[in-house]
Amino acid sequence: MTSQSYRGNPDAVRALVKPDRVHRDLYISQELFELEQENFFANTWNYVGHDSQVPKAGDYITADVAGQPLIVVRHSDQSVRVMMNRCAHKGAKVVSDGCGSTGKFFRCPYHAWTFKTDGSLLSIPLKNGYDNTMFSECEGSRGLVAVKNVRLYRGFIFVKINDVGPGFEEYFGDSLSSIDNMADRSPQGELEIAGGVLRFMHDCNWKMVIENLNDTMHPMVTHESSAGTAKKLWSGQPADAPKPMAVEQFVPFMSDYKFFEDMGVRVYENGHSFSGVHFSIHSKYSGIPAYEESLKAAHGEEKAAQVLGQARHNTVYYPTLTIKGAIQTIRVIKPLAADKTLVESWSFRLKGAPPELLQRTTMYNRLINSPFSVVGHDDLAAYRGIQRGLHASGNDWISLHRNYEESEIGKREVTTIGTSEISMRNQYRAWARYMTLTMGGKA
Repeated sequence: MTSQSYRGNPDAVRALVKPDRVHRDLYISQELFELEQENFFANTWNYVGHDSQVPKAGDYITADVAGQPLIVVRHSDQSVRVMMNRCAHKGAKVVSDGCGSTGKFFRCPYHAWTFKTDGSLLSIPLKNGYDNTMFSECEGSRGLVAVKNVRLYRGFIFVKINDVGPGFEEYFGDSLSSIDNMADRSPQGELEIAGGVLRFMHDCNWKMVIENLNDTMHPMVTHESSAGTAKKLWSGQPADAPKPMAVEQFVPFMSDYKFFEDMGVRVYENGHSFSGVHFSIHSKYSGIPAYEESLKAAHGEEKAAQVLGQARHNTVYYPTLTIKGAIQTIRVIKPLAADKTLVESWSFRLKGAPPELLQRTTMYNRLINSPFSVVGHDDLAAYRGIQRGLHASGNDWISLHRNYEESEIGKREVTTIGTSEISMRNQYRAWARYMTLTMGGKA
């Protein structure tokens, strides 16, 4: 392992990312992980929740971005506010639960300072103790610190901690079409979180999880023990035999290299990407006539066909959100340490859709993404092996050469074959840019 120190050295950080490979320190250096919290995650737009989680005034959820605790709350005027979860007095976390309802105000559990749901200071016990002091001119009198860069998009709530870099639309660009497609699958054009969250702890660096999502060279190898078994059990059945839902969801993971190559991948500036440009493992799920009719009634036949015709596999909203619009699930990546990552999987209900859609969604989330899954444990074993293997000496670099072309660098959007490693190269170019944006030197 290198003894190089990266703090205050943006050139050393940039040197970790080559056009066709990256240095192993990106995965195993705790110093880099800590710098990511201070710089990279603070400089990028991160998903913090969905507005259906805070339907009423006073409802809140908590989140952590860039190592900083946040409160996401529905204010009395129905707007969604995001604030630092830190009392303006002594710094105590104002709320500790992951979600709840605070009513009309927050009350600090340490000294009972209270704050309105827009963060402004409401009251202080024995307030006359501050008479004839400079309190009214200090930071504490201003209440909870608001996060300025907040954006709701089709119900998805994103924040950017630092006031640097591109705005929301510039950062995501046309990749937002995947969220549009997911929401448009609802006859009412709206989504809502359904049920609770499935949390799955991974003994690996967060980047391994994100880059794996559009790595189409691994499924037929890594998932041979799970999806391969399901495929063998179903082999010999008549071609027109109705497939159980679990078989429909398992078996496509064992498609061959040509399937994944022809599927296609599209990458966007700033690290975003999706696989499944032409079709995906979700394309041949059995139809649900009642749903299709409801979508036609809501959107018209042409738009309904267009919406259902898109079956993208994974869309990565770099750095920590991935969605599967065709199956209405998302995964949120929570980096905890250089070798520890929490993955949260959420299911969505399509408002106005029949219950069979949610049944299919929740089954997929359990079978593929959750700690009770079969497929997910294959990936977990691979991540653990990589995290340990990268400590071996003699080779400091991770190869990302597959289908590399120099012409891909600097393009805002590229569509190419699905087995290319372009999505990973694209992520690391964005990582180097946003990691060093506030470290000084040439960005």
